[in-house]
Amino acid sequence: MKKYNVAVVGATGAVGEEMRLVIEERKFPVEKLSLFASGRSAGRAYQFNEEKILVQELKEDSFSGIDIALFSAGDEVSAHFAPLAVQQGTIVIDNCKYFRMDPNVPLVVPEVNPGDLKWHKGLIANPNCSTIQMVLALKPIYDEVGIERVLVATYQSVSGTGKEAIAELKNQAVSIAKDEEFEIKVYPYQIAYNAIPHIGSFMENGYTTEEMKMLNETRKILGDKKIRVVATTVRVPVYRAHSEVIHIETKKKISLQRTREILSAFPGIKVIDNPEKLEYPLPLFAEGKDEVFVGRIREDISTENGLVIWVVSDNLRKGAALNAVQIAEQLIK
Repeated sequence: MKKYNVAVVGATGAVGEEMRLVIEERKFPVEKLSLFASGRSAGRAYQFNEEKILVQELKEDSFSGIDIALFSAGDEVSAHFAPLAVQQGTIVIDNCKYFRMDPNVPLVVPEVNPGDLKWHKGLIANPNCSTIQMVLALKPIYDEVGIERVLVATYQSVSGTGKEAIAELKNQAVSIAKDEEFEIKVYPYQIAYNAIPHIGSFMENGYTTEEMKMLNETRKILGDKKIRVVATTVRVPVYRAHSEVIHIETKKKISLQRTREILSAFPGIKVIDNPEKLEYPLPLFAEGKDEVFVGRIREDISTENGLVIWVVSDNLRKGAALNAVQIAEQLIK
């Protein structure tokens, strides 16, 4: 089997660390793994396949000899370094939002639109975490009966913001338990024992950038500019794994039995839907898992062709690192 020189850019962040773990767990055929980050993180050591690898400072000539680079270092880093990597012959799979809506860059969830990889020009975008789990659950329904409209409310964990947000939630929870004062840095309000209906920045239309991502990215991934999507994204005091309640208006009627059948048969989805036994997906149990979990499957009684589903997925796994590695796996096929 051919092996590849692989790089992780942003290797010391929450997603970057997960990328390294997923590459090792899935036994991706790596000849050499390089880890890159900012100068202040250079020199840190990580284990990979029983080998100690030191983090290197990311530079403009870092990609010589690199076959595939997984980026998770933010928009500014990707905007500058991703094109340089492509010029040096590296295929870039980028996890930031900078290139997602570029018409020349495929936006890919491998189970949903792998065919779009055929027209990449050296750069492939990883969708937003909340979009990935939603479109994975929508795809089998979309293919079966079509979808007119989607209403989604998300309950997103703090790990989506990064390591500092995880630490802030922990510190606030401990401080509150001890009746001590605490700092509020990462979010505009206390996140412990709270819910903040604000992810991203607000736009003129009253929606946030995170909410508009779910509309625009869904249309691009499904290749359907007419599908209507409206989202409300909420940050909740959960460490890891995002949850979503999704209302789906389909073009044709579909039975609940058939809905469960096609969801259960779709790659990457696991249905947990036994309400009489109180069995449904929970973020606590999704942590560290690769699947997108679907439950609470029921008819939307407010509309004729309506479904409601509850979708949970580990945002650092399928919502970021795993999806990127799966793109790489699809490429080397």
